[in-house]
Amino acid sequence: MGAPKFAVDPQTLVGMELPQQRAFVEPRRLKFFLDTIGEKDPVYLDPAAARAAGFRDIPIPPTYMFCLQSLDNPGPNRILELLGVDIGRILHGEQKFIYHKAACIGDELVFQARIGSIVDKKGGALTMVAQDIRVENGRGEHIADITNTLVIRNPQDEKGAA
Repeated sequence: MGAPKFAVDPQTLVGMELPQQRAFVEPRRLKFFLDTIGEKDPVYLDPAAARAAGFRDIPIPPTYMFCLQSLDNPGPNRILELLGVDIGRILHGEQKFIYHKAACIGDELVFQARIGSIVDKKGGALTMVAQDIRVENGRGEHIADITNTLVIRNPQDEKGAA
């Protein structure tokens, strides 16, 4: 199978930092998320329960950080633009979180993404693009590390090669 065709050599992008983005943990948006997932734990719903559990305010549940990054990202397609890839060829591969500190209502989160790796799989039929994302709160405290992997489905030629 042939190598996938991109606008630039993907390996030149490895290590590139993407524009920093900021997101705010807003009570109404968080409540909508909690209602949507059916969260009933008082720690996520009641400030007194959150403080009793050791939080300074209502914390965000683990996967909400990904939602904030996605919703408040001014340029979610930057990697796709750099590679010259149509969004219709993208799949969500995997997500990994390492938490260092809780994010709570009222926090401003700062996401700094870097392209960690770009690897072809299945003879070039798929390209895996991993972003390493450092998350800090507005006070400069390191609160999480996220690895987000996008899967690009590469077009196949008439012989089945990518």
